[in-house]
Amino acid sequence: MNRTLPDRVRKGRRLAQGAEVVAGGVHFRVWAPTHRKVELLLGDDAKSRSLNPEGDGYWSAMVDGIAVGTRYRYRLDGEGDGLPDPASRFLPEGPHGPSEVVDPRSFAWTDLAWTGLPLHGEVIYELHVGTFSPEGNWAGATRKLVALKELGVTVIELMPVAEFPGRFGWGYDGVAWFAPCRLYGTPDDFRGFVDQAHALGIGVILDVVYNHFGPDGNYLERFSPHYCSTRTTEWGRGLNFDGEHSAPVRTLVTDNAAYWIDEFHLDGLRIDATQNLHDRSPDHIVAALTRQARAVAGGRRLLIIGENSSQDTNLLRSTEVGGCGLDALWNDDFHHSARVALTGRRQAYYGDYHGTSNEWLAAAKHGFIFQGQRSTWQKKRRGRSTRGLPPAAFVGYLENHDQVANSLWSTRVWQESSPGCHRAMTALLCLGPWTPLLFQGQEWNSSAPFYYFADQKPELAKLVREGRIEFMSQFAGCAAGAGRDLLPNPASPDLFEASRLRWDERELPSHERALRLHRDLLALRRTDTTLSGYGRAGVSLEAAALTPTCGILRYFVDGPAAGARSEDRVLVVNLGPDLDLEGPAEPLLSPPAEPGHTAWRMLWCSEDPRYGGSGCAEPESEDRGWRLPGFAAVLLGPMVRV
Repeated sequence: MNRTLPDRVRKGRRLAQGAEVVAGGVHFRVWAPTHRKVELLLGDDAKSRSLNPEGDGYWSAMVDGIAVGTRYRYRLDGEGDGLPDPASRFLPEGPHGPSEVVDPRSFAWTDLAWTGLPLHGEVIYELHVGTFSPEGNWAGATRKLVALKELGVTVIELMPVAEFPGRFGWGYDGVAWFAPCRLYGTPDDFRGFVDQAHALGIGVILDVVYNHFGPDGNYLERFSPHYCSTRTTEWGRGLNFDGEHSAPVRTLVTDNAAYWIDEFHLDGLRIDATQNLHDRSPDHIVAALTRQARAVAGGRRLLIIGENSSQDTNLLRSTEVGGCGLDALWNDDFHHSARVALTGRRQAYYGDYHGTSNEWLAAAKHGFIFQGQRSTWQKKRRGRSTRGLPPAAFVGYLENHDQVANSLWSTRVWQESSPGCHRAMTALLCLGPWTPLLFQGQEWNSSAPFYYFADQKPELAKLVREGRIEFMSQFAGCAAGAGRDLLPNPASPDLFEASRLRWDERELPSHERALRLHRDLLALRRTDTTLSGYGRAGVSLEAAALTPTCGILRYFVDGPAAGARSEDRVLVVNLGPDLDLEGPAEPLLSPPAEPGHTAWRMLWCSEDPRYGGSGCAEPESEDRGWRLPGFAAVLLGPMVRV
């Protein structure tokens, strides 16, 4: 039996669209403003029931006697066999198949005491569910959570999981934003992963893509041509956030952001390519979705991160001053400078960087390196001032999904740099003032590449391959001849399988040493009160370059509780040969001011043989003065004179 949903009940829906289990049945609602008739096709017999127009482009009906798990479609104007729901909560047969009724309230959560994530002190771990574990699903990923806890991870950042076509993919071509991909399991399997992560004290955030829809399986424009705008992105048409009939489009996005927080207990979002969210309205869509996500979280603390190639720090400013209220932004500046320092290669967008110590120290001190200077690569000014923003608002990394894939062989950075320099830069990543991010397997120097892979139908697969060749042509090795011919085909299942982590590597000596390095560094970051205290009152930071390859960070601790300077820390990162100084010539190496603390002692060294190094002597001695070890990082603390 169908009946029109009373207005007071309709307003109590969790989402503006979709099938929702409510008292008395299942309520269906969809936005199809340009159609004369919308029918609901239920079950295998596809028996039709008409939806009722609400007068604002939405159609709805309450239907009794429907069980959870029932499959359904919508038919528009009496034509065809029906289309999946634009707000499907599950598509068990993929984006071209029927939608399935899901009741999110049936899952038995155990995380009611979980309070969410503060920005300060987090360590993020990015992973792709399909390649993270041997099983490539939620169950396999859940079994690896203890390993991440032991590593020192506090936040898992999932690459996109919204439904996409094919047998494998990165997820950035998602077409059903509310449906967790069937390749990884059921929605409740996803909930179980989050629940177990919370039980271990690990938060979970999700990469979401609101700048375009994927090219295959996107039926939203069949329901309304108003979903997309005339503006394009590098991946296709952008969304209509500020044009005619844009209100339901904005609601789709803000509902989706709130949906993941509410129904999956996620701890935040990473918003992909915010520079392509074109919106001239007074309430920018990023601010709107952030506000909605925080509202539905109640008292839980969320971590909402943006990717923005323009480095627009207005995204981080409070909405009260016209910003968007994000907590953090990915920092490509640090990655690019560090990678040039480690590999010496300055192709394409790396050409703006020299990899010198003053660059990566500027990233440590100020967040972004580019804050309005002209970018030679982009041929325009890039970035805005970071003044007044906390250091943790910048996410630093040596690897992420994009940057590993953006080379001819999609190799890891440790394979392109010397072991000593890589260990030293890893120390800077883990002990620096930013929020560090590790990419899956980075902690044990995984040998698995991470290719760009996407399983598409043949005509699209050809276009994807051509697009990949065009993008990669900016790098000299891929620009012509053999390089173009050697670029692997993203549609190949072999690329997907080659990208899967090889967990048994962790037991091999060289990989076990790399794992110990990362564990020890993250433990230092967590337990050393000075390092963990930076960004709060009483701990400040200064930085200086000694040479183009050697730099110093000194954490100053003030106030009576600190015993003046007795808890200062100095991190020296030297990517060049041994460096001799005539006494502590550099002011940041001057002895602590507290009487009785007149020298430095080594607290940690990247050349420890346990990490594969050759050993490291104390940097200061009576007979030779100061000698900073080459191709190494050392952490120093005050020596107490007895």
